Amino acid sequence: MDSFELNKIIGAILGTCLVLLVTSFTAGAIFTPVMPQKPGLEIAAKEEAHGGGGEAAAAPSEPIEKLLQTASVEKGATAAKKCAACHTFEKGGPNRVGPNLFGVVERARASEPGFNYSAAMKAKGGKWTYDDLNKFIANPKGFVPGTAMGFAGIPKDSERADVIDYLHTLADSPVPLPTAAK
Repeated sequence: MDSFELNKIIGAILGTCLVLLVTSFTAGAIFTPVMPQKPGLEIAAKEEAHGGGGEAAAAPSEPIEKLLQTASVEKGATAAKKCAACHTFEKGGPNRVGPNLFGVVERARASEPGFNYSAAMKAKGGKWTYDDLNKFIANPKGFVPGTAMGFAGIPKDSERADVIDYLHTLADSPVPLPTAAK
């Protein structure tokens, strides 16, 4: 190969590089990206009200005594299938991601043997009353801030009452349902 052929090859490579460089500068001048002031995406989220809004927002609209008057165990069993992903309902059933719920009404909180409860649930103390179950099922993180339960809650009053009515039947001797104040 003579030097003239070598010069043509090198010239073609340099010419190609020059065309790419000019194209890049031109594209950069025409299509200048607008860089954000803060990196990342902004996600629109509903802000919570300040000043103790956590538990106040979780307050159900009607008292559980009134809701249980029209509750249905059958509908509750169907609605409780949402809970079955993490909980079992049969007597002596195993704990899963959540504790077994047999006999949960009037049971001491954080007391199911063999289940590792969150520190927040252990610190809450007390027993699972009908009213407490209603508040917890409506908004678990609002009733027990710091709970490990990832479920968002059941916002519909009647569905919550159905689930609580179903849970009430899961006991050797069910705790009587509360009566509505007149």
